Amino acid sequence: MNHFVIHEGFADYCAWPSIARAGNGDILVSFTRTKQHIAPNGQAVVARSTDNGATWLEPELIRDTPLDDRPLGLTSLADGRVVASVWSKRPEVVRRELMAYARWTEPGMLARWLAHVDSPAVKASEALAGFWTLTSDENGRNWSGLAPGRDLSHGAAAFPDGSLLAASFVDAGGKTIALFKTRRIGQPWKHVATVAMPESERPRQNFSEPHILRLNSGRLLLMTRTDAIPYDGASPRCVLWASVSDDGGAAWAEPFPTPLWGYPPHLTSLSDGRVLCTYGYRRPPFGQRACVSRDGLDWDLSREIVIRDDAPNDDLGYPVSIELSPGRVLTVYYQINKRRVADTPHCYSIPDGEKPAIMGTIWELNSGF
Repeated sequence: MNHFVIHEGFADYCAWPSIARAGNGDILVSFTRTKQHIAPNGQAVVARSTDNGATWLEPELIRDTPLDDRPLGLTSLADGRVVASVWSKRPEVVRRELMAYARWTEPGMLARWLAHVDSPAVKASEALAGFWTLTSDENGRNWSGLAPGRDLSHGAAAFPDGSLLAASFVDAGGKTIALFKTRRIGQPWKHVATVAMPESERPRQNFSEPHILRLNSGRLLLMTRTDAIPYDGASPRCVLWASVSDDGGAAWAEPFPTPLWGYPPHLTSLSDGRVLCTYGYRRPPFGQRACVSRDGLDWDLSREIVIRDDAPNDDLGYPVSIELSPGRVLTVYYQINKRRVADTPHCYSIPDGEKPAIMGTIWELNSGF
């Protein structure tokens, strides 16, 4: 496996990538560039490779308001355009997050962040808050057409007629995944279905950060992260759950747990018809993992692929993948680009120079099953 850095900044916290291929073949990776995990000053940026992942250009800014701007996903459309989803967080949401993690944050830093949230510039920008989409018809080199969007984790499922289906969790309260559809980017999103955590499981776990993929057969596959209640990122209950729809997203099968432990999921259709799922592994040995299924329903954990197992702590993951050529895969993720001592600070206020980078691995996929 070939591991490399796509982007690293000494004082920048870089995380939560998404991936798409532009109409000209360029590979685009969007991610958040900020100062800390929950800092209120995120920027949405996009890095580019023009040579199928071998080298990477410096990231370009696509959204930077006084609010906390976080890219959520990229979607390639059949006509060659690329859609970027961005979440510009409301000040009250950011304040609530800051206070929730106050005990892990250096007091002076927390005071500066709260002052930023209460600044005149942020207050004057509240109308810019919400979920948005930006569209590029220049292979991701220029972005325009700002329009209301949804919570598009890793992007939307695109249909041949130009419509899009989004799987959202932010506004769904954690127990459900809400499905929204639009006929065209720029037109309203309509709620079309809900995938709910079974009643028997609701006291113990939440759904979050789903990804939806349209398979070659037309079937829709949804996979979602599961968080244990109370929150425990290393709980055995943090397995990926799945559901399918065979009618374009109007009706969904009862969701079921897979044997894949980790989060969140990213799904990729391979050229041979199989489905690849990549996910972060936030318990020792920390890193990134993958598994392949013939149909997206059956997953053989004995064939789990370890992409990385050398991360210094659990501040990592969100791996996304794209097939470069048959059996050759690029996986992009975030983690700290060096091994540190075991007694590491909490990820919500780690020192400069020890912040995660956007990294990539090119690896070969065994076609023997």
